[in-house]
Amino acid sequence: MVTADNSPTGIDSTLFITVSGPPGCGATTLCERLSEEMNCPVVSGGDIFRDLAEDRDMSLNQLTAKADESDEIDRALDQRLQQIAEKWGMANKPFILESRLAGWLAGERADLRIWLDAPEDVRLERIADRGETEAEMRVREVSEAGRYRSYYEIDIDDREFDDLQINTARWSKNAVFTLVRTAIEEYEPELDEGSFSIPSVDP
Repeated sequence: MVTADNSPTGIDSTLFITVSGPPGCGATTLCERLSEEMNCPVVSGGDIFRDLAEDRDMSLNQLTAKADESDEIDRALDQRLQQIAEKWGMANKPFILESRLAGWLAGERADLRIWLDAPEDVRLERIADRGETEAEMRVREVSEAGRYRSYYEIDIDDREFDDLQINTARWSKNAVFTLVRTAIEEYEPELDEGSFSIPSVDP
């Protein structure tokens, strides 16, 4: 759809899209814009983590500490995300799932897997207002990578399965959205010969 001033608005699509990336990559910004333009729900791992904390009557810091003690919290989070992916994968409606493991957890149900990243110094500047230090961010990333490898034999740095990888520091927020929008609108399932098989993940 194009408005009178020739600027496009809305995205007509039924794609199930996953968005992943490290802290400060711009995933939240992109997902919010996509959700608005596609008129569809977006669920993030952060949302589910907050739900888990509420279910257990714990603060986010308390739940984070518990997650470091055992695999219970991580697996509960991943199970919920996988259940959501299964539900929306059968709905034939547009949907966005955002988490570090979204592309893996959605498996073959996802139509388009997007990985966002940016240089570390850029990401640090972006998350400065969250109160997370450089050391904390690095520890978290290393810790998560180790847990994913231990739980699921997943190498989080393996980008083979991602359909679109974007360094969000090289373009404006609007330009990043435009790149993704183009990929969505130009996608034709009947011409798709490039999808990689995703190993199953069992949280």
